[in-house]
Order: sequence, then C-alpha cells, then structure tokens
Amino acid sequence: MDGDRDPALHLLSARERAELRAIYEPGGFVPLWVDARGRPSRDAREALAVLDGAAREGLDPGDFDVSVFGRLTASLDGAPTPSIPDIAAFDAALSSATLRYFRQVHIGRVDPLAIGFRMTAPADEHDFAAMLRSAIADHRVAETAAGLTPQLALYRELRSRLDHYRSLAADTTLVEPLPVRTTTVRPGEMDEGTPALQRRLVTLGDLAADAPIPSKSVYAGALVEGVKHFQLRHGLEADGVLGKSTRAALRVPLAWRVRQIELALERLRWLPHLGQERLLAVNIPMFHLWVWDVMPPDGTPSFGMGAIVGRALNRQTPVFVDEMRYVIFRPYWNIPLSILRSEILPELTRDPDYLEREDMEIVSGPGDDARPVPLSSQSLLQLQQGRLRVRQRPGPRNALGLVKFVFPNDENVYMHGTPAAQLFSRPRRDFSHGCVRVEDPIALAEWALEGQDAWNRDAIVAAMNGTESRRVDLVRPIRVILFYITAVVMPDDGTIHFSEDIYGHDRRLDQALSRFHSVR
Repeated sequence: MDGDRDPALHLLSARERAELRAIYEPGGFVPLWVDARGRPSRDAREALAVLDGAAREGLDPGDFDVSVFGRLTASLDGAPTPSIPDIAAFDAALSSATLRYFRQVHIGRVDPLAIGFRMTAPADEHDFAAMLRSAIADHRVAETAAGLTPQLALYRELRSRLDHYRSLAADTTLVEPLPVRTTTVRPGEMDEGTPALQRRLVTLGDLAADAPIPSKSVYAGALVEGVKHFQLRHGLEADGVLGKSTRAALRVPLAWRVRQIELALERLRWLPHLGQERLLAVNIPMFHLWVWDVMPPDGTPSFGMGAIVGRALNRQTPVFVDEMRYVIFRPYWNIPLSILRSEILPELTRDPDYLEREDMEIVSGPGDDARPVPLSSQSLLQLQQGRLRVRQRPGPRNALGLVKFVFPNDENVYMHGTPAAQLFSRPRRDFSHGCVRVEDPIALAEWALEGQDAWNRDAIVAAMNGTESRRVDLVRPIRVILFYITAVVMPDDGTIHFSEDIYGHDRRLDQALSRFHSVR
C-alpha cells in the first residue's frame, strides 16, 4: 500500500495490523467503506463524522488522522473511476482510525499502571475488530461508537461542559487579568480590582450579569456572594475573603480548566462497567464519598459525605477498584511497620509511657487474639526488628474510630471513622496515613448492612459502644472505587467543581498524553 496515499498506515502497531487483518480476512479483503462505484459509503461518512467529533469526547482528532481523510475522500469523490490503490488506502485508513477511536473512547489512551496508578484498567472484553465489522454490516457505526463511551452521568455531564469551557478559553476578550495584589481583601473593604473581579465571576457563572454591584470599588454585596460561590466550586473555604488561595484559583487559566475536564474524561474511561450493583466511590482530591444502591441514569447518589484522605507529601491514598467484604465494630488499629518505625518508636524512645497514654500495646502474633507483651529493652529491640508489633486498643480514642470498613487489598487501605471529627470542617482534608476516614460512619454502616439480619441503626450504635471487637461479613459485597478526578459536575445542583491537583496526578497524566500523541 502506498505510504504517500495514507501517511498514517505505516505507523500502525503490530496489534493494529493484526486487527486490520481480522477485519478484512473473513470477507476476502473486500473494501468495507465504499459503494459499488468506489465512492465513500453512507457508513463511511457516518464514521468520518464520528471521528470529526472526537474532540467532543475529550479526545484528540489528530490521533485519528482526521485531516488526512479530507484529501482521501475528495480523491474518491472527484475521480471518474476511483483507482484500486486509492480505495484500498481510504478503506484501510478508515478502518484503522475507527478501531482506534473505539478503543480510546472505551478504555482510554494511557495505561494507568504506566503512570503510577495502583489500579488495573478494566478488562477489555470487546473484540473491536468483530464489533466494527458488525457495525458496518448493520449500518450502526455511530450507534456503536456512542455505546462504547462510559455510560456514566458524570461522564456525560463533564462532556457537556467541555465545549463551553473551550469557548471561554478561546475568547480572550472575556477574561482580563486580575490586578496583582498581595494583601487580603475582606467584605466591606475597598478594592480597585472589583470591576475585573465582577466580570470574571459573571464569565464563570458565579455571579448573575445583572447583579447589583456597589460603586466606588467597595467589595461587598452580591460580589461577595459570587466569590463564595466560586470558592465553594473550587474546594476553598466559602468565607468571601479574597486571600492568596482564592486569588490563585481565580487566576488559573481557563485552558487548564479545559484540560482538567479532558483528563477527568480520560480517567473515567479506566473504570470498569458498573451494572446493577451497590457502589461506593471516593473522589480523592475532592475529599468526598458517594454511595449508590443502583446507579440511576441521572447519576444521583443515595447519599454522600465528607472524607479524609492520605497526605499529599508522603501518605497518598492509592487509586484502585475492589469490593467491601466486611465491617468491624470497635476495631483494633494494627499500626503498620512504616508508621511504627517513623513515628511510634521515636516517641517511645523519648517517653516510655507513650504506649499507655495512647491506649496502645505491644503484641506477639497475628489476629485480634494476639498476646500482649510488656515493654522492655528486649521487646523494644524485637519491635525494631519487626518481630513484634504495636496495636491500639478499641475504644473512642482509637484512630480508626468505632467502625472499620474492609475491602481486602494489597495496599492495606480501608475506610474507618475517626475521633478527630473536627477535621471535616476544613476544606482541604489530606491528613491520613493513606486510609479513608469517613464523616458519618454510622450512616455508612447502616447502608452497608441494610437488609442484613437485625443490623439497624440501634444495633450498629450498640455494637460501636459495646465492649468487644466484632466482625460482620456483608451478605452482598459492595463495589468500592477510589478514584481521582479534579473536575466534577455535582449531581445535587449541576454545577461544575474543580479541585487542586493535590497529588500531581493531573500533571503526570497530561505529560503521559503528550508522549502518547508524540509517538502517534
């Protein structure tokens, strides 16, 4: 095949070439995308329209050689009798591009494992080559492509905001630079930047265009309420104060907000298919948890609550998919070896009473029935060697609170309550050692154990305030997803929220996608 006719075909991977063979071989290598006269068929034009709209899915049209098809199509449409090489080039190129689109829109472009995500991409159960042949035969190319997009309301809502933010980012007249100032401005104070601030908030939808604004550059009234709305949408304390964090968020280029949406769409393609099952999902950078009894078409969760996640610097909560299998009331906290060595042992060296004051004990052996061991120079040495361990006894002071939600995984991450409930009032909540602390553990336990024996709210509270640790297996395991996206359309009010990239995952994915495009 002539590389000049289709400069993209020689770049195909071995897998893509094998898929092309699987498409054409069953039909004796007869062209699939042209009519009897050798012109692009209706199916071909439908496929080209799908590829042309790739940007609406947050994909890059350049990955599908969209610019090449204008010339190839014109060559077939304009020739009195299209040549066999031209037909072959067009047909193979369109099959290759459509296959690539099917795969990208369904499972994404980047392997999450390749950029440090400790999660496995959903198993690809689709034979894309067979699917494409079937789509052409049934004249359902566009319908098939649409069916491969994530069937999540969150995906659809983000996709619907993408064009709007692209329009905002492309129109340089909409948003002027805000005045640079180092001092904090509080409601009622003077600020010469209020006209520019007003225009920025109106552009972003946080302030009505006809909202009454105080004269003489006074920062007050509707302008303060607009800032509070902006702060709420960007994970900031909604106090109306124009401080360093709020000004920084206001100055984020709209082009990066576009990119945040695109990166979120990419990550949502990594998720497994969610069927008629109970689901618990935590969006790590937004510090929020939602649950669904069944995922409805509009995506509205059964309820949600705040969450505390791992510290950004050194205790990041991993991203993965698993199943919650059981709940433990009044759990022990079995202190991980890393925390023991970095935190507990230094304290214990300085203060021999540390363990007793923190309601901790040294134990030998696994399990909750492990034997306590007195503190001595010998047991301290064995702790340092990893031959003994430390745990915190159950009770109100236990770091896990009074209930623990377990989904066994290699990272030893789980969800639990906390005695430090005051931390949930903070807008940024990356305080944990990697596990997820939940704001309302009673409500979550009640939901997890719904319909199971006599585990109503009263029984749950009684177990939490009892005298012994107790494990309760779930009759119906619950799908748990710890995921990471910094752009979300909230199901309760339909507003788009953005968060800080606390772990740098957006930056790494952006770089990985740039490398992906350069290779292509």
